Amino acid sequence: MMFMSDPRLLRALKTLSKIKRVYLVLSSKGGVGKSTIATLIAFYASSRGVPSGLLDLDFVNPSTHVILGLRVEDIKYIEEKGVIPHRIGLLSYFTIVAYTRDLPLALSGENARNALRELLSIVNWDNLELLLIDTPPGISDEQLELIYALRGVIKPLLITTPSRLAWHSVSKLIELLRGAGYEELYLVENMGNGELRYLVEKQGVKYLGYVPYIKQIEDSIGDLNKLLQLNVRANIDELVSKLLV
Repeated sequence: MMFMSDPRLLRALKTLSKIKRVYLVLSSKGGVGKSTIATLIAFYASSRGVPSGLLDLDFVNPSTHVILGLRVEDIKYIEEKGVIPHRIGLLSYFTIVAYTRDLPLALSGENARNALRELLSIVNWDNLELLLIDTPPGISDEQLELIYALRGVIKPLLITTPSRLAWHSVSKLIELLRGAGYEELYLVENMGNGELRYLVEKQGVKYLGYVPYIKQIEDSIGDLNKLLQLNVRANIDELVSKLLV
């Protein structure tokens, strides 16, 4: 494709190919807890001694820094052969809010694509075993570019709830990813009880598990100690183990 002639995407491919496991976290619609699950997986993996990374690609409404309890002014990057992410223990973290001061960045079309390519090319992810790339809900032109441009180095990780509308929507996303050439797809059922397993496996998608709804998650947002004590820790740890295989 024409966009692969862009040296920024070629640089991003080279950088990401050095990471053992890179997952593009996707949801076909908002409100399914995609950013929460992506953040918990990355954070729990790092708490287990796994050098992990979390990249928030939402320019309009980023939220992973809120989940991690980070104030915008506390997020610091070092420029050294690119941009070195902010560190939280063994978690390397990058979000655009350090530059936008948490104001929405209203980009569209070519401006959005250029911002995305630039960001992917400048962040220096050194010595990671696991990287979660959190994307905005839905599938925009920018996400489609990622899906095609980074094929071969990323694996799609789909997040959905067990609601009929959410499942109908994510089924379309699965078809889209199959059409883009992805054979290996992963799915997490959030705010569920495992009822989607049969439908997911029938689609030929690897069902990683489910995370039940508990109010404690909402009450723990912004507090790392509370996040580590969640009653769903065993569920998230199981997801981490499967993603590290």
